[in-house]
Amino acid sequence: MSLIVDKFNRKVEYLRLSVTDRCDFRCVYCMSEDPSFLPKEQVLSLEELAWIAQAFTELGVKKIRLTGGEPLVRTDCDKLIELLGQLPGLDDLSMTTNGSRLSKLAQPMHDAGLKRLNISLDTLNPDLFTEMTRNGKVERVIAGIDAAKAAGFKHIKINAVILRGKNDHEVIDLINFCRDRELDIAFIEEMPLGVMDERKRSRHCSSEEVRGLIEEAYPLIPSSKRTGGPARYYKMADSNIHIGFISPHSNNFCHECNRVRVTVEGRLLLCLGNENSVDLKSIVREFPGDIGKLKEAILEGIQHKPKEHYFGTDDDVQILRFMNSTGG
Repeated sequence: MSLIVDKFNRKVEYLRLSVTDRCDFRCVYCMSEDPSFLPKEQVLSLEELAWIAQAFTELGVKKIRLTGGEPLVRTDCDKLIELLGQLPGLDDLSMTTNGSRLSKLAQPMHDAGLKRLNISLDTLNPDLFTEMTRNGKVERVIAGIDAAKAAGFKHIKINAVILRGKNDHEVIDLINFCRDRELDIAFIEEMPLGVMDERKRSRHCSSEEVRGLIEEAYPLIPSSKRTGGPARYYKMADSNIHIGFISPHSNNFCHECNRVRVTVEGRLLLCLGNENSVDLKSIVREFPGDIGKLKEAILEGIQHKPKEHYFGTDDDVQILRFMNSTGG
């Protein structure tokens, strides 16, 4: 049982651990067109990442997801997976990836102990994919998805961010892609991070709208499936795959939030919609080997986890950190 309990009696059992802020894509909803990245000395080392993960698992965290940026641009990612896979009490080690490097790395990551993959895929149209990622090739991602299946991954989920007037006409195409390959899919409302403007607000497409588009072709049946995250799942009568909706705007799920994030510069982020954070890197580097100090900081920091975020209100406080530096 997790010892990390906030003042609203929510138990934190799930850590999203960012291993890099760098990425080989420049997705329009994730980072600026000309991003700047952290210098190496500000980034947690492999050993520091593993040490922080150990502190969380000793406090009862059962699930860790590696995020970025793009985790697979970090060349020692397989070594980190091996280290984390040895942590007692860790039941679920997974990764969110853009899939561009999976053709080469799916098998070694699976062999190192990675159990599940979330792969981002917002469009199947090659030109639109390059436009939305600013440089990516959809063929590489699809090849990576197929490589992950061939490597033996049993739990693969596609993540799709749908933007009005951009890729909303492809919702059924994405569903059919996943039906053909027997992959689950989650549709995610765009997170209002980075500089918000009218262009961003006008492209917002709600989960309810996406669900309506799907039901024109496939009536949806509520499912009891839960993965420890915020998605609400549905099924189709003629398929075994699950369709999830993650709705930070339209369906606030804060009352059951069981997760925190650690950025690659070692900041414990307590909420996506809040700038509250705890500097774990300074503790790791000032008190090397003292896991007690680290656990003490985590337990004290969790008491500042806010009750809820306020995405979608008229008086939004803009969160100027982009998703690549937050950890997906």
